[in-house]
Amino acid sequence: MNRESGDLKAPPTPEPATAHALRVLELPRVLEAVARRAGGDLAREEIIHRTPRTDPVRVREELARVSEAMDLLAALPAWGPPVPPDARGALRRMETVGSVLDPEELLVLQHLLLASDELHRVLSDPPAPLDRLGLVRDRLVRRPEMVRQLEKTVDASGAILDSASPDLVRIRRRLDGARSRVVRQLEEVLRGLSDRVRVPDASVTIRSGRYVIPVRREGRSEVGGVIHGESGTGATLFVEPPVALRMTNEILELEREERIEIRRILREWTERLRPDGVAISGSLEALVDFDSLWARARTARDWEAEIPEVVGGAGEDDLRIRDGRHPLLLEQLLGGEGELDAVVPFFLELSPDERAMVVSGPNTGGKTVLLKAIGLLPTLAQCGVVPPVGPGTRLPVFRRVLADIGDEQSIEQSLSTFAAHLANAREILEGASPGTLVLMDEMGTGTDPSEGAALARAILEVLVERGARTVVTSHLGALKRLDEEGSGIVNASLRFDPDRIEPTYELLKGRPGRSYGLAIARRLGIPEPVLARAEALVDEGELEMEGLLESLEARERDLRRALGDARMARDEAERLRQEAREREEELSRRERGSEAEARTEARRILLEAREEVEEAIRQVRGSAGGASEGVADEVARAARRRVEEAARTQAERAREVRSTRPDGTGEDARARGGLVEGARVKLRSGGSRGRVTAVEGNRISVEVGGLRLQLSASDVEVVSDPGSGDGSSGRRVSSGGGASRTQWSEVETGLEADLRGLRVDELDLALGRALDGAVVSGRDELRIIHGKGTGALRARVRELLDQDPRVSEARSGRPGEGGAGVTVVRFR
Repeated sequence: MNRESGDLKAPPTPEPATAHALRVLELPRVLEAVARRAGGDLAREEIIHRTPRTDPVRVREELARVSEAMDLLAALPAWGPPVPPDARGALRRMETVGSVLDPEELLVLQHLLLASDELHRVLSDPPAPLDRLGLVRDRLVRRPEMVRQLEKTVDASGAILDSASPDLVRIRRRLDGARSRVVRQLEEVLRGLSDRVRVPDASVTIRSGRYVIPVRREGRSEVGGVIHGESGTGATLFVEPPVALRMTNEILELEREERIEIRRILREWTERLRPDGVAISGSLEALVDFDSLWARARTARDWEAEIPEVVGGAGEDDLRIRDGRHPLLLEQLLGGEGELDAVVPFFLELSPDERAMVVSGPNTGGKTVLLKAIGLLPTLAQCGVVPPVGPGTRLPVFRRVLADIGDEQSIEQSLSTFAAHLANAREILEGASPGTLVLMDEMGTGTDPSEGAALARAILEVLVERGARTVVTSHLGALKRLDEEGSGIVNASLRFDPDRIEPTYELLKGRPGRSYGLAIARRLGIPEPVLARAEALVDEGELEMEGLLESLEARERDLRRALGDARMARDEAERLRQEAREREEELSRRERGSEAEARTEARRILLEAREEVEEAIRQVRGSAGGASEGVADEVARAARRRVEEAARTQAERAREVRSTRPDGTGEDARARGGLVEGARVKLRSGGSRGRVTAVEGNRISVEVGGLRLQLSASDVEVVSDPGSGDGSSGRRVSSGGGASRTQWSEVETGLEADLRGLRVDELDLALGRALDGAVVSGRDELRIIHGKGTGALRARVRELLDQDPRVSEARSGRPGEGGAGVTVVRFR
């Protein structure tokens, strides 16, 4: 196993050139910051010794494991993994046949098994899906019964408990009794001594494992026994009286038995644990591995970092960094409780044919920090640490990192700064190849500017030819002019605020930076004549480039201001659009509310009309003693007319509500053409169809199922299907027999009326309701269920239907429609 999987073995050592680059990039400092978030020393050590991996598959896999740990951390923000103890010594001892663990080592293994069990429990029921971390869980040993027995064997201080074995309990009870007896016996001896012999405040003590009492030197012969020491002045002797000799020997024998029993217990536990040694060692590695993953997940959370895309061929793939930040700057802010937004992120993208980037600009502009960040971000990813980057970042895996950053002059080797840079450049040129990341700071400085520029250009062009990915910083104007098509070299700069004479740390690709040397001198108060002479001495080409860059910066500032204004205008337009959308939705809600109120009012009107009909029928029934059936029928027909009148009132009120709509539906429908006498139309409310019988301005008369309605032209629409009939299908709602069972919701009614169970004298009212509802809602057919029975209901139904002028046909149901128990009615 390797360190990426939690192996505690030493990691592979990078080659010297890469090791040098990692030092100047300060990778060890970053890893130490990450390691501080680990719970145990073993995980901290594992993180500190991480080195960049060069296998893209392994790099992606390790970052995917950290990603799962980040998901688990988000789900359990207050939880922390158990800290793995350093059990390496105990595990090594168990590897030796015949060895015996000491109590402290047994306690360490107990803690290891406890930690393993706890982590296994959490990972077995995770709040977030686990795939790769499931492999960590599978390596964890679970020995709950063994842990319980170990807790009875060794205490928190590493001492063997009495409960470790029955023999140990017996021995220690005898030992406690023997110690109590010898102490009591010696206390009696002390009390019996004369004042000439007794030492004030004397008590029984132990010297060299023997129980003794202090006596004056002159009383030595009076007490007798064996002397086991004396005080510093020699005036007091520590004597074991003869009476204590036998009792102390008994105690020593019991202590020897205790040691033998403890040794037996430790040997027994060692042999019991030895077969699981490999598994327990794997469990330790899994615990350390998870502690490391958890620390790296916490770091990614603190840095607000996103998992980058890792690609394999550094020679063919592009480098894309989004929201890149230097990790040590973030750590400084986190340590001082600052805001991460204070670190200005940079955006960098280099296509495969852009092999080198020259970053120019003034001193103190942040170029060195940028250079180190560009080197650290992919290096951290290759170490299994999520770098501080944003979504969309794409990092190649570099096989080698070479760097020349900072002042590396050496007094011992008699090297100047320039010579040290040349030594680094030689090593870089020897190691540069595809898949190599080269970082060089202040390239070409430390010697004559013209010679330094020529040498720097030659080195840069050779690096491009060898396929290395190169980022350099420089002040030299000659390097700013290498950005030509096909050269593989691009310019970049860090933005500088010329008004405040301070850097903004914003990376700009595609444009070299100005040095601002004279501008800074002017701001610092250098006399104007001196500045004028300096400007006259500057190379004319350099002045032209500086002037061009100054013009470009001015135009960019104007463009940024214009873009800012445009964004503000866009945001304002979007705000107004959102307000208009919200107002439209509010009007629509109000419209729907008005229509709902209209429907509620319509229901109320129809219910009142029905009550009037029922009241009228009740009056007829109540006074029908001497009245003829013809009179009753006339009253029923009058009631139906009142219902039809109520329907017209409902339609008028609904039309009044719709006329207030803001969508223009209340306009004259005749303007749309086709609305003439005899035209087929469909009612907008309910969908009933009918025929126009009269047109008067914006008012029309429509006959629907034998019922004539006065409507506005906006309440209907012309239909082109002349064979569609006057009715339309609707919702199926059964009308039960009897007044209490008949359902008539709004204007619509069902396709059938169930009259079964009614008496003949109840039939008229129920059938009238069903016919009225069907006609008003525009039905062209109604199915009346009366059953077969004695045939009385069927006969009365046929009689009433024959008398109703709205009925065009009444027939018995077909076999599939209910047969003789059903009458099917079609309306005119």
